[in-house]
Amino acid sequence: MTVTGIFSALIVGLIIGALGRLVLPGRQKIGILVTMGVGVVAALIGTAIARATGVADTNGIDWIELAFQIVLAALGVFLVAGLMRRRHHSAR
Repeated sequence: MTVTGIFSALIVGLIIGALGRLVLPGRQKIGILVTMGVGVVAALIGTAIARATGVADTNGIDWIELAFQIVLAALGVFLVAGLMRRRHHSAR
């Protein structure tokens, strides 16, 4: 993977992670780096699911692939925020 590819993955991860956070109600107390990491993982898994179901390559914007990615990012942000909240409460 090239430097440009890594940079692109981080930007896409940030956007997908941010969109995942936006669809969740309330405030998630996780940092931007965690959001970016969740977004990168969600983008990769969402793309894999879209390819496996045959909807990854369509004319124009791949809305179904994007929906997979955002839903996975929202799920990831929800799970990570819950784990961090639980860990924070148990440390008290």
